[in-house]
Amino acid sequence: MVLKDSFERPVTNIRISLTKQCNLSCIYCHREGEKASKDQLSAPEIAEILQLAAEFGIRSVKFTGGEPLLRPDLLEIIRSVPKGMESSLTTNGTLLAGLAQDLKNAGLRRVNVSLDSLNPDTYRKITGIDRLSDVLNGITAALEAGLTPVKINMVLLEGINDQEVDDFLAFVRGNRNLILQLIELMNFNECDYHGDLNGLEQSLASRSKQIVTRRMHHRKKYCLDGAEVEVVRPVHNTEFCAYCTRLRVTSDGKLKPCLMRTDNHIDIRGKHGAELEALFRKAVAEREPFYR
Repeated sequence: MVLKDSFERPVTNIRISLTKQCNLSCIYCHREGEKASKDQLSAPEIAEILQLAAEFGIRSVKFTGGEPLLRPDLLEIIRSVPKGMESSLTTNGTLLAGLAQDLKNAGLRRVNVSLDSLNPDTYRKITGIDRLSDVLNGITAALEAGLTPVKINMVLLEGINDQEVDDFLAFVRGNRNLILQLIELMNFNECDYHGDLNGLEQSLASRSKQIVTRRMHHRKKYCLDGAEVEVVRPVHNTEFCAYCTRLRVTSDGKLKPCLMRTDNHIDIRGKHGAELEALFRKAVAEREPFYR
């Protein structure tokens, strides 16, 4: 049974934040709108959420953070993903080299690696720490372990890394297991580096041999010169909202119906069985496009 909201948008995937903790201090981080809290869902609670999600026809889960690789019980969580549900994970990559094969063995399908610069000085400016070589080693380890395709998440920051797009295209070019995702900055914490992606996307389109429209948010994938790049534009984007099929769970146990809102979270901590099911239905019923 697939849940649909009142706008006939099915919920087919779920995104679960495992922790607010992170070992980087990125200048733009919005923590997906989560407020400060020491609470986080336990592995058994996450397993129960995943089982219910599977019963509702949700076919994929993405684990996020903070930095999910900081969870000592991460492998247990991944092993709890129901059969038939695809699992992926977004990480900053700093700890990935030592865990990639274990993640694959536990059942993880693939990873997204957040990487906003290939220049060590710029990387340090954005993240507050010198870990670029660790991230690059993590990407190599993920490729070797078969956590593919590895998607490189680059948040475009005007005046900081926007001149590196061609460098990132060169980084993924010729490797079908690497995909570049150019992500629009969400200005939740009044970060002043938001750039307009219209011109960039037009340039990519003019240079592409093939353009594919993905089901997820109707976003475009551009294929050019042996490189694949997707553009993720959640801000002021009616298509992003109209084709959203995702429900989010915060690390402290709240259902989050919309990425762009923080005022309609539904607390599910300590809820089980029919009560938890009813709250899932309520969260889906409250989903509505932020941009129309």
